[in-house]
Amino acid sequence: MDFELKILGSSSATPSFERNHTAQLLTVGNQINLIDCGEGTQMQLMRYKVKHQRICNIFISHLHGDHYFGLAGLLSTMHLQQRTGHLNLFGPKGLAEIITLQFKYGGTQLPYHINFVEVDTTVCKKIFEDKYMTVHSLPMQHRVPCCGFLFREKPKPRHLLKGKLPEFLTPPQLVRLKWGEDIRNEQGEILVRNQDVTTDPKRSRSYAYCSDTKYKEDILPYVKGVDLLYHESTFLSDMEHRATHTFHSTAAQAATLAEKAQVRRLLIGHFSARYKDLTPLLEEAQSIFPNTALATEGKTISVLE
Repeated sequence: MDFELKILGSSSATPSFERNHTAQLLTVGNQINLIDCGEGTQMQLMRYKVKHQRICNIFISHLHGDHYFGLAGLLSTMHLQQRTGHLNLFGPKGLAEIITLQFKYGGTQLPYHINFVEVDTTVCKKIFEDKYMTVHSLPMQHRVPCCGFLFREKPKPRHLLKGKLPEFLTPPQLVRLKWGEDIRNEQGEILVRNQDVTTDPKRSRSYAYCSDTKYKEDILPYVKGVDLLYHESTFLSDMEHRATHTFHSTAAQAATLAEKAQVRRLLIGHFSARYKDLTPLLEEAQSIFPNTALATEGKTISVLE
């Protein structure tokens, strides 16, 4: 099953010729999730041949324009393309009001239902669950209410060793074996020991998206050991004072968090437009956490089982 991240935009407040405002796609199974929707997201979706209608959930981290100004346009295009399937839209207080007013005064009647879910940006809390994954909010520290998102695959079933399965087992018993149970008789005696007829399941994968924030170590318990961590890295360390003042992070701070959280891989993004060459940001992060990459437009990262 796919667990794949695609970067659509990596710039901070001001876009540049080569870098768009923040937007990412996370594909889990056959479901596409859009994370933030800065200006230009529609064009990026077309550039990378992603069908708008396949997006099931949209997660907006906060209400600074570079993270959601592309949303109304995208929802309008879904309307023009006659979308009928419902859409889940997660975001902080105020997002539903903004979108509703835009469509109200534009006289737009959507042919599909938007399920607005208001997210409490101050806590880590489960906000979504389906058969593939769970999603939790991650509290960030920014100038406005802001959260990140933690995506985790659900536990997977164990593998049955067909050559070792007794013939008397029923389909419901096989299902119980897949989920780690022993098979017992009415007296409670073990007839089939799970460890004798199954092997471990494939590993469940995880992705943590840390949007705009000051360096914030209290999220370490939530992101510890994740397969892939995205953390904003707006500035280099020589501008740490500026980062602190604007409630942003440096590349070194992102890498320090990744190291302390013992994550597998780090992606840095949300780059200030002042940096035409991103190599210094990458080098600064890699000096602390070597397994770091730039979250630049078009990059696709597959998380393996």
